[in-house]
Amino acid sequence: MNSPHTPLHVFRFHISFRRASGGGGQVEVCGGAFSECTGLEATMEPKVIKAGGANYGAAQRAGQVSFATVVLKRGMTSTRDLFNWFQMVAGGAYAYRLSAEIAMRDSAGETVVTWGLDQCLPVKFKAADLNAKGTEIGIEELHLAHEGLRLLGGGA
Repeated sequence: MNSPHTPLHVFRFHISFRRASGGGGQVEVCGGAFSECTGLEATMEPKVIKAGGANYGAAQRAGQVSFATVVLKRGMTSTRDLFNWFQMVAGGAYAYRLSAEIAMRDSAGETVVTWGLDQCLPVKFKAADLNAKGTEIGIEELHLAHEGLRLLGGGA
């Protein structure tokens, strides 16, 4: 059994996309293994308050939080679920938002940490580069804007 202080390997993760159902729950729309996930970050811009008579420095207060664009990469397959979502939103269904869960797993395959992304909106889709001389696997990318990053927990 691993200690809670043991660093996690970053190559074991699974991503699932969910849509709110009418009954208050969530229904998984699609999911899969991705080769790369970047942009899990939130930045808070502090508010600086300068008070008269306080000569030693300004007070720092919490400000607005912004979220980075999350970039997902995976080997291209014959499934078109991610492109179909992007195409639907680009075609006018801009309110079709999904939530995403990124589950990090330990070496035994158990979920240890799960990150949640709220109200995801696909803002860019990139198909694999085609090259007749190449021998590597085609990688597709999906870029997501979202309205919240949460740490949902996990196994332990």
